[in-house]
Amino acid sequence: MTHRMVSAALALVGFFVALYLSLWKIGWLGTLACGAGSCEVVQTSRYAYLFGIPVAFYGTGGFLSLLLVSLVGLQPRFVTGRGATAALVALSAIGVVFAGYLTYLEAFVIEAWCRWCVVCAGLVTAVFISGLVGLRTWPPRRSF
Repeated sequence: MTHRMVSAALALVGFFVALYLSLWKIGWLGTLACGAGSCEVVQTSRYAYLFGIPVAFYGTGGFLSLLLVSLVGLQPRFVTGRGATAALVALSAIGVVFAGYLTYLEAFVIEAWCRWCVVCAGLVTAVFISGLVGLRTWPPRRSF
């Protein structure tokens, strides 16, 4: 169950980072805080959209999905089941593949790095690893 709590915390942080990028993308935030990175270069590139939808929106939805699955998995009726952890692994695996593709684009096509995108890639990878650990340590130990 600890891995679901860890996944929920990581997904919550990822949700807020992706939401920040989404709000900037739709013009609700003035300046994109990036420090020494090239966030605006990445976020204004043609690769910042997929099927006409900003990539940040996919991240917001993806992290929200991971958060909800983690929280559902913490509910008493689902704690002893393996389904929530399997769903976390499956959803985060999709996220890892997508983040890997986006990281490839940043490195070799756009040739610029967005630190927020790198953080999101790291977070979804951490959720994936947490889920794998949860599956590997199944069934949970019972305390009496």
